[in-house]
Amino acid sequence: MTANLYDHLIARAPQPDAVAMETDGGDPSRYSDLARRSAQMAQALVELGVTPGARVAAQIEKSVNGIVLYLATIRAGAVFLPLNTGYTAAEIGYFLNDAEPAVFVCDPAQADALAGVAAEAGARLVTLGAAGDGSLAEAAERASTEFDTVPRGEDDLAALLYTSGTTGRSKGAMLTHGNLLSNARTLCEAWRFSADDVLIHALPIFHTHGLFVAINVAFLSGASMIFLPKFDPLQVLSLMPRATVLMGVPTFYTRLLDQPGLTREACAGMRLFVSGSAPLLEETHHAWSERTGHAILERYGMTETNMTISNPYDGARIAGTVGLPLPGVDLRLTDPASGQTVPPGEVGMIEVRGPNVFKGYWRMPEKTAEELRADGFFITGDLGQFDANGYLQIVGRSKDLVISGGLNVYPREVEAEIDALPAVLESAVIGVRHRDFGEAVLAVVVRRGEISVEAILEALQGRLARFKQPKAVVFVDELPRNTMGKVQKNLLRERFAGVFG
Repeated sequence: MTANLYDHLIARAPQPDAVAMETDGGDPSRYSDLARRSAQMAQALVELGVTPGARVAAQIEKSVNGIVLYLATIRAGAVFLPLNTGYTAAEIGYFLNDAEPAVFVCDPAQADALAGVAAEAGARLVTLGAAGDGSLAEAAERASTEFDTVPRGEDDLAALLYTSGTTGRSKGAMLTHGNLLSNARTLCEAWRFSADDVLIHALPIFHTHGLFVAINVAFLSGASMIFLPKFDPLQVLSLMPRATVLMGVPTFYTRLLDQPGLTREACAGMRLFVSGSAPLLEETHHAWSERTGHAILERYGMTETNMTISNPYDGARIAGTVGLPLPGVDLRLTDPASGQTVPPGEVGMIEVRGPNVFKGYWRMPEKTAEELRADGFFITGDLGQFDANGYLQIVGRSKDLVISGGLNVYPREVEAEIDALPAVLESAVIGVRHRDFGEAVLAVVVRRGEISVEAILEALQGRLARFKQPKAVVFVDELPRNTMGKVQKNLLRERFAGVFG
């Protein structure tokens, strides 16, 4: 039996005529529709020169078409590379040159702006719009509805997702068909998903949470989705009577708590609220339980591993923890210096092993060897501690990664742009607690000349994606350093911990 993920998500849907996705306008797509449309798009990709193992990069708006492209790519045996819609042309250029995709799919409105970077990387540029427009959509319309899904093995790549690093250079995490399928199966069982579920999908589809957790779990279980272009708290609240599950980031829950209409009655038909991608504040967890009668299920994962740890479906969901290892996942806490397992109760580096753990970093064997141990354990870079109940608490990160609103920001990249300004001597970018975003990007700047906060923020607008831009800038006379000259960002985090209230 082929391990191609498509065969498990769509081809063997228990009810082909059941609604798989419904847009906010009420337009339904059945499982049989997705099978037909993905066959046509897979054929169109093959005609564009996509072969098994080739990469298909996509920077497109969230739409059903985007999910059809994802299914078509893996169906053709190719490797799907989704890119954040906030990335600038310069940022896109890095990914295309590194991944060398055969095809780059972008929004029709961005084709002129991105043609140059696609050509430089040797990628064929085609377009796909949310409304069904674009050259790829047109090619798919002309293509046959008959397509033989390309057989794949468990170890063959299905996706390439770029993740953060403290060096400023993104790393391509290689995810296999086996990785994605095993994790979807585990989550379906752990979170009790079935064909009776209706998931409110308001997440982006360019990262693990919105694409592989939400989409794969819903499809594998035969559930349906209400597929929203973005998160709107009033809209989500209005849809709860028709739904059973919401997957979100902490921002979703803080903004829903601001709505007077959030009551126990409004959530009466919901069975599960999941939060991830950023730390959920304990106060949010408690406030949600008090208002709705539901305990948010917080879980832990990352691009390289998909989901590894989760609070239980049945049993206590403890605020401030991410729960217990999922079935099939081995977890250990180690001393960052020696790699030895730490005694119970002590803080250690979180390391995980399981069929969900990625194959390695794209064309970076040295980095792969650094972070994937010989015994299969992946060094996450996060520090954790088990509480008295055996639940894992995330206590910090060894890396300086900032996770704002569920999106990863690496400080070195932001600092480089700020330091390039003539009136700036140096800067340090940190993540600071924020009610809506979990963490917000704060730039701590030492000036060498006259420059205002407004001037710095304005200079970054055309250089960085919006989510990477600082939410605030503060000026200091000098950055704190240790005896080795390294900036002590922990002191900056303590000093400015309350800057966002």
